[in-house]
Amino acid sequence: MTDTTAPVAFPQDRTCPYHPPAAYGPLRATRPLARVTLFDGREVWLVTGHAVARDLLADPRLSSNREHPGFPMPTARFAAIRARRAALLGVDDPEHRDQRRTVAGDFTYKRAVALRPRIQEIVDERLDTMIAQGPPADLVSDFALPVPSMVICALLGVPYADHDFFEAQSRRLLRGPAAADVEDARDRLEAYFGALIDRKRKAPGTGLLDDLVRRHPQGGAVDREQLVALATILLVAGHETTANMISLGTYTLLQNPDRLAELRADPSLVPGAVEELIRMLSIADGMLRVAVEDIEVAGTTIRAGDGVVFSTSVINRDETVYPEPDTLDWHRPARHHVAFGFGIHQCLGQNLARAELDIALRTLFDRLPGLRLAAPADEIPFKPGDTIQGMLELPVTW
Repeated sequence: MTDTTAPVAFPQDRTCPYHPPAAYGPLRATRPLARVTLFDGREVWLVTGHAVARDLLADPRLSSNREHPGFPMPTARFAAIRARRAALLGVDDPEHRDQRRTVAGDFTYKRAVALRPRIQEIVDERLDTMIAQGPPADLVSDFALPVPSMVICALLGVPYADHDFFEAQSRRLLRGPAAADVEDARDRLEAYFGALIDRKRKAPGTGLLDDLVRRHPQGGAVDREQLVALATILLVAGHETTANMISLGTYTLLQNPDRLAELRADPSLVPGAVEELIRMLSIADGMLRVAVEDIEVAGTTIRAGDGVVFSTSVINRDETVYPEPDTLDWHRPARHHVAFGFGIHQCLGQNLARAELDIALRTLFDRLPGLRLAAPADEIPFKPGDTIQGMLELPVTW
């Protein structure tokens, strides 16, 4: 590898929940590529420049196949399940294309618009309950987590009565603490969805999984194992990411009172605010690829077999694209960020996520105009850097 900069450890913890780790300063200064070391000492390429990131994410010479021996493993927990193929995220075309086509129709912009009334009902129900219980409240457990959990359950046809189980297993899958926890959580989720799909084959109901069962009967082109893998990734990604965005987005707005006052005065700014928060927070920091051919980029050769990691938190702070990138500013166009990825693996659920964030944040601050933190900001715990970023808890009052 060309020595572009002394290697920095990746990932690292943030010192502020809505800013990249301070130790990433050298990475921001040496765009568009840097070298970093992973937990096992392996050096890989880290993509830090916006233009190069979009080019490489659309380059078929980078693979998402986790079974490739050169695929980068950012944590011991991730390495523990590398042999367990992940639907959509962990495969390349044509398999990825076939999987995506199976469910893409349920995640269109039109479908997200059609779901808005139900999302609004869920948001209102959760706020009714939280307000009735009275302050203080933990916004994570009382609002930010149940809203997307209820939405994805309704979309997939998963019983919300089981939410304690799948939320707990999702936490273990993404945060461990040990590799054994990750493996056990994956086993439990797959067993749960296997049994649920078997029940739906006998008596289909309403929901995306029910539709998949009808379209792909037992012995068809999409087998039980593939349905289980699809269900697992859709459920976990469908509630974990949005829950973290709601809690961390709320925290960020409360820490930027001038911007929040502007938003309250003009609710038409909310869609732009949602996009800017998605860019600025970059909660899924570290998309993973492996080069299957040599790639010449930015005067550097990425060799076949090299691991490549995309730091969304650094890419989305590229000052050549976003002037004053550390400032929350929804008057700038932010739609070209890579928080949802780019290319064939761009997040399937982005339309749904935008709708949920718009409704959740708009309604939260409309119904609770006096919302504020119920603890000192620097004492509120947030998640470590080796998982999806967000708040562990968010004590609020009003």
